Amino acid sequence: MERRSPAFSVFIHLCALLLMLVILAPLAWLFVMSIAPAPDLVAKPLRWWPSAVDFSRYATLLSTVENSAGAAFTASLGNSLTVAGLATVAAILIAIPAGWAVSRTPSVRWSLTLVIGTYMLPPVALAVPLYMALAALGMLNSVFGLALVYLTILAPFTTWLMKSGFDGVPRELELAAMIDGASLFQTLRIVTLPLALPVIGTSALFAFLLAWDEFFYALLFTSDQRAKTLPVAIADLAGGRVSDYGLIAAAGVLAALPPVLVGLVMQRALISGLTNGGVKG
Repeated sequence: MERRSPAFSVFIHLCALLLMLVILAPLAWLFVMSIAPAPDLVAKPLRWWPSAVDFSRYATLLSTVENSAGAAFTASLGNSLTVAGLATVAAILIAIPAGWAVSRTPSVRWSLTLVIGTYMLPPVALAVPLYMALAALGMLNSVFGLALVYLTILAPFTTWLMKSGFDGVPRELELAAMIDGASLFQTLRIVTLPLALPVIGTSALFAFLLAWDEFFYALLFTSDQRAKTLPVAIADLAGGRVSDYGLIAAAGVLAALPPVLVGLVMQRALISGLTNGGVKG
């Protein structure tokens, strides 16, 4: 094992600390804003720590009182979880067989490149066709309609990731399983998918984050609490409907929690998949 000088180790740790500060500083300030009294947020000079700690904004946002800011926020939170969850599950179910087929059939790989090329188009270019399609299907202002739109965004991306993962699985293992009498489905379930579990977890994580943070289509295709997602609800708060910036900050903190929890869960799945794949390989 290569030995590193103490100076180099100190440099690496300082770089890691700097990166951590750059990433966490905005989140820490967002949390401080969410618990600071309203006068502290407009005080000059700026108060880096609130004069008093106030968690009442979180109670306000998590309230279910009818026609309140909390009711709108909790409804949007549920909509975001539903839309992101449905779109992610559907995208993974499509990407697994599609990615495997493209990986094992080199002659059709151009089709995936063509589909990925659609990401070069700005979202506004697809807004009118998607709006007309949802209107024709009667799925405007619907969580299922929005999930369907997100599926068209996530499926090509997750298929590309799954194809890259399946490329790393030796075909000889699949052939050996088939020679031993396993069917195609058994080969995929017993041999291929366990070895590809890390990339499945990665694809699901990225798909969920993309669906969770999407704003443009959610703004266009939703109009009320029946389907409005969290990014749109937070934009409504920041659009002049409230004067308490701490309430907006609290909404941002709460909106960040589900992706963090999903990331922690997926991290465990990734480690488990890597370990199982290494043992089986």
